[in-house]
Amino acid sequence: MNVIIGQNAKELGIEAGKKSAVLIRQAIRENGSANIILATGSSQFETLKQLILEEGIEWNKVTMFHLDEYIGLPVSHKASFRRYLKERFLDQVPELKSVNLINGETDAREECKRLGDLIYKSPVDVALVGIGENGHLAFNDPPADFETGEAYIIASLDNECRQQQVNEDWFGFVEEVPKQAISMSVKQIMKSKHIVCSVPDIRKAKAVKDSLEENVSNLHPASILQNHPDCYLFLEKSSASLLTKKEDYGEKNKNN
Repeated sequence: MNVIIGQNAKELGIEAGKKSAVLIRQAIRENGSANIILATGSSQFETLKQLILEEGIEWNKVTMFHLDEYIGLPVSHKASFRRYLKERFLDQVPELKSVNLINGETDAREECKRLGDLIYKSPVDVALVGIGENGHLAFNDPPADFETGEAYIIASLDNECRQQQVNEDWFGFVEEVPKQAISMSVKQIMKSKHIVCSVPDIRKAKAVKDSLEENVSNLHPASILQNHPDCYLFLEKSSASLLTKKEDYGEKNKNN
């Protein structure tokens, strides 16, 4: 794993966005197209902002897959990840080759199957992800299922995960946060050729430490990223503040 530690969230996002652009352009150059996964939430604000600014990406050759979405939440709600991606990304770039958003307002099992059939035919080149306060990867809360071969699953959200959504001001109260979501599975995320993981904020410091310095375990779902052959983990000073083994990581920011 390559760990890059910036000074703050903005610097983190700039570097993560630039790296994502390099990998997307490389996939298009080598394959004639690129298949990508996009995450949402506050961790992705600066990364997506930079990715949109990057030049030389032939967006009409890019197919996008959506990482996760709440079940039963209307697209009009401010916490809808479909709405997030439309407003913060899709409306800001030229039309993509294909866009595969998760519809959490339809039959969840049928939606998992529909998306699974699509992604099985489209090996992912670049996945943009984050890590939750409880260490989750997508909505795979601990103890995460590392074994399922299904590309998309119905995930139950634990209390810490739901509280995070309140902490980030997507909802006013925990009771408003849906208890289930459609989520890309851990195994499907790990199939991605390259992973760019953006993790700002002091709230994530314990999860970052557990993901990097504990053994790989479904109790720390994002720890599975230690096993990925080409993962770039972008941190900033506060989210990296609890790390004790910085010298062991592959890439270091020049300021650290």
